[in-house]
Amino acid sequence: MVDFKIVLSDPATGKAYNIDATGGAAGSLMGKRIGDEIDGTPFGFEGYKLKVTGASDRNGTPARKSLPIAGRRRVLVSGGVGFHPVLDGERRRKMVRGSEITADFVQINTVVSKEGSKTLASYFAPAEAPAEGGN
Repeated sequence: MVDFKIVLSDPATGKAYNIDATGGAAGSLMGKRIGDEIDGTPFGFEGYKLKVTGASDRNGTPARKSLPIAGRRRVLVSGGVGFHPVLDGERRRKMVRGSEITADFVQINTVVSKEGSKTLASYFAPAEAPAEGGN
């Protein structure tokens, strides 16, 4: 099965959280595209809706929303994801991935589009350590 590292950004607090998705949770992302909204329930976030904002593969090749394919391509770009020009009018042929999520992706970037009843901080808070028996 596939494994993904999901970076979940919370615009309300400005914090980002890392999630390891495996099994069925990772399978629920297969075939989705950048810009799609997904349900947060498979990842353990009841009531949350997450919007896919970007992704990258094992080589660090970024996914580009404007490329509606599932593989990698060398495209002529003048700016945006994958290339930041230095000169006015500069264009360059760069390797980018399409917007469809496949098993080749490693990291998927998401942002909260609808919040649930619990805060994200409560999901990621460290568990209380039991008090030690003392004197």
